[in-house]
Formats: sequence, C-alpha cells, structure tokens
Amino acid sequence: MTAAVESVQTPNAARLPAGVVTGERYRTLVAACKSGGYALPAVNVTGTNSVNAVLEAAATAKADVVIQLSNGGARFFAGEGMKDEGTARALGAVAAARHVHLLAQHYGVCVVLHTDHANKKLVPWVERMLDFSEEEHNRTGKPLFSSHMLDLSEEPLEENLAICARILKRMAPMGMSLEIELGVTGGEEDGIGAEHDGADNAKLYTQPEDVAQAFKTLSMIGHFSVAASFGNVHGVYAPGNVKLRPEILKKSQDLVQAQFKTPAKPLNLVFHGGSGSEKDKISEAVSYGVFKMNIDTDTQFAFAQGVGKFVLENPKAFQHQIDPVDGKPYKKLYDPRKWLRLGEKSVVERLQEAFTDLGSKGKSLAG
Repeated sequence: MTAAVESVQTPNAARLPAGVVTGERYRTLVAACKSGGYALPAVNVTGTNSVNAVLEAAATAKADVVIQLSNGGARFFAGEGMKDEGTARALGAVAAARHVHLLAQHYGVCVVLHTDHANKKLVPWVERMLDFSEEEHNRTGKPLFSSHMLDLSEEPLEENLAICARILKRMAPMGMSLEIELGVTGGEEDGIGAEHDGADNAKLYTQPEDVAQAFKTLSMIGHFSVAASFGNVHGVYAPGNVKLRPEILKKSQDLVQAQFKTPAKPLNLVFHGGSGSEKDKISEAVSYGVFKMNIDTDTQFAFAQGVGKFVLENPKAFQHQIDPVDGKPYKKLYDPRKWLRLGEKSVVERLQEAFTDLGSKGKSLAG
C-alpha cells in the first residue's frame, strides 16, 4: 500500500484525543470520513472571533472540523498594521495555530489545522510556516499544522508536481499532509485565481490522467490530498452559472485504482468553492471520496448578517455614545463584545447546516 492510501477499514469505534490532529491521528480522521461516507467543513478564519465560532459550531454539532487560513487571513490575524506582509503572513498563521492548539481540546472535538491556497509566489510563506513546524516537532514531536495547501494549478503540470514533491519531502518526516490543486477552481480567493468566466470553461474540469500522474509522483513520498476541479467556483453565483460534475471525481478514483492496483477510493479528495453548492451535488461528491469541503463565502456572509442586523436595529448606538434626545447611554450596545458575539452565533448556526449537508454531525472521533 502506498503512503497516500489509508485503510478503508477504519473501525467506527476509533477514538482520538480532542484537539488538533496531526500525523497518524490526522490520517485516522481522514480514513474515518471516507469509510463513513461523510466530510468535514473547512472554514477560513481571520481572527479569534471566527476561530472561536468554528470551535463552538463543531462542539455544538459534535463533529470534527477543519480550521484554515488563507494568506490574507493569516496577515489579518497578525494585524494590518504590521508593515512587512511576508512576516505578517507567517506570524499571523503561527499565532492562529497556537490559539487553536490551546483551545481546541477544551471544545471536545478534533480539529485539522490547515492553510489554504498558496500559489507559486506564496511558496516561501509555506516554507516559513514549515520552519515553525520543524521547531515545534523537534520540541514536542508534533508539527504546528496538520497540513498546508499548494495551489500551483496555473503552472504546467510537471512544474506543479515537482514543487509539490519538494515541499512534501520536507513535510513527510513530521507527518504533515499536503493538499494540491489540479485543474483551476474558478473565481478568486484572497488574491489567488481569477474571476469566474463561465460554466463551460474547460479549465474548471480536472483531467483524471493528471490526477494519476500526481498519484504516481507523490504517493510514495508522503500523505497528500487533491483539490480536483469539477466545475466548482469560489463565491456564490446565480443558479445555472456553475455546472458541477462530481462524476469527474469518480473517474479519477477509478483510474488510479485500476492503474496502481490500490484499494477503492485511493484518493483523498477536497471540494473547493462549497458555498452555495447544490446539496445533491455535495452528497454525490462526498460519496466519491471527498473528506473536506471548503466553505468561506457563506460563513463570511453569516458573520456579517449577525452583526449587520444588530446595527440596523440599533443605529443610534453606532452614531452616539449618549442619545442626543433623551440622554440614554448606549455603551451596552456598542460594546464590541455585544455585536461580535452576534456574528459568532450566526456562524455557529450556518455551520450546523454544513455539518448536516456533509453528514458529519454527531460523528466526532474525539473521546
């Protein structure tokens, strides 16, 4: 069996300690998702409020979850006032990781700690985070992150896989996993990619032969997952503008299984651009071995809705400290803890829908 393929016989009774999972624990969680026919929502975070909301949502659903940062989210976590953007990206990601490590076990769920799209110019960001993980691994025996993503889909396939192989060779000794992208997920995600230009764009559909080439290149190096494009697009679009074809995922699984004589569903698949997707397409994708679905746009909107509704209902509190007519103080309303909490609660509510759609509600391995 290659390094990329978990046993599909993971027992339902498998339990893991609550907290951030890395190495064999991460692989056990991935295998449980695939054998159990469910997937985890992967939520992009930007600060402690969004991190805490995701942890609360997972605990409420009794489900495991993926917490991830884009390069911009990591930079924001460090503070927009930090002038060196490269340093801010690295330190913000590390600060977020340490926050999650500290709190996750107390929420009683398993958490995959991941970073999102890193194109060629952001490879140094990933390498800097690996510096921190190596330090952590030397000190504790565990890396700081569970996994990272390299999105080199805009590069030629050979270059994409060569860079991925180089980075995975560094990650594998720490038990870390690499997520790669083959084919182009439409839309733009925090500066990565380009605006969606039509549902019939051939670049939105990954070729199974490319996936097989990736498996051949990476499977004996270490653990990896594939964000294969099957028409998925970042953001939310009007009905009919996005044509999902999950059958591409099945064709990729079948080709790799036949070509390399592996067990069923050898690929660990990732669904990017999950926000706004049709529920039947989500279920179909999960049935083909998707263990992780990114949901960023919908959770951003949920947070904004929670805050925005309160602001619209209490406009004077955001214009005056004291009511100019009756002298009523508004401190209890403009206190950031009041309205930020409403944003958190709205995210918690939206994620309950995601856990249900993905079939992961009530299936946490933590215990």
